[in-house]
Amino acid sequence: QITVSGAIILRDNNGIKEICATQRGYGDFKGGWEIPGGKLEPGETPEQCIVREIREELATEVKAEKILGVVDYDYPTFHLTMHCILCTIVSGELELLEHEAAKWVNKETLHSVDWLSADKLILPEIEKLLISEGN
Repeated sequence: QITVSGAIILRDNNGIKEICATQRGYGDFKGGWEIPGGKLEPGETPEQCIVREIREELATEVKAEKILGVVDYDYPTFHLTMHCILCTIVSGELELLEHEAAKWVNKETLHSVDWLSADKLILPEIEKLLISEGN
């Protein structure tokens, strides 16, 4: 059982909503695309975890806005519970400290990357977010 937080980092790029997708640079799923994040530490809330993880992995300060959904997925060797948290950037430029690559995707390009299996489960919620007006 592994419990993680994933950051759905949202930005507005000249009126087009985008989220950040990152490509894993290590481990069994190296090369797969995911929403960035990592494991909860003891006593940490999902929101505290995502702020810390994005600082450690991308040298960026984010604000955890709300939990967009919780994904449960059985990989062959472990069960993953992922708290998917909508985040906005407070400061920083998303430096890749642990990932191979990153890209901003919008509603047209959301499915252009090879998402990891668990991450695919939150894509319908992300799609709603990317097509919603206002906010």
